[in-house]
Amino acid sequence: MRASATTIGLLLLSSAAFASGMLKPGDTFPAWQLVDQTGAKVSSSDFAGKTYLLYFYPKAMTPGCTKEGCALRDDYSAYQKAGVQIVGVSFDQPKENAEFAAKYQFPFRLLSDTKHTLAVEVGAADSPSSLWARRISYLIGPDGRVLKAYDNVNPGTHAAQVLGDAQQLKVGAE
Repeated sequence: MRASATTIGLLLLSSAAFASGMLKPGDTFPAWQLVDQTGAKVSSSDFAGKTYLLYFYPKAMTPGCTKEGCALRDDYSAYQKAGVQIVGVSFDQPKENAEFAAKYQFPFRLLSDTKHTLAVEVGAADSPSSLWARRISYLIGPDGRVLKAYDNVNPGTHAAQVLGDAQQLKVGAE
């Protein structure tokens, strides 16, 4: 039996989505524990009952990551007003993240996923041997479920996009 071009296209789309490992809205975000730029342990349980944006970035001090981080920094007070905390994640060492946060005065935590465990689990990397994280993000609700998943993030527009979604979803409203 010969498969149609449409069937083959749908299969390719499905396998690409599966390969990325992205979680979908409604999925429970996995429990995690990582170290921030100060060396302090941070875990998903620290965010229980809170809404937060967990964004993966490829490499501290690179142009795209700087653009994205600075846009999130610039919108930080609006995120606070919307009831959303911000947390960045990369494969960088805590020292590199500390330098990045200090240089650009980021008011949010930058976490180090040096073993790439969380990244692989949520689709930000294909394997533990990946060189850097994909630029993806999750808006996670107070119940630990994914509210929105963002693939192929544009570092220049992402902060405004997530903020708009958070305000539309009224995530800070009880």
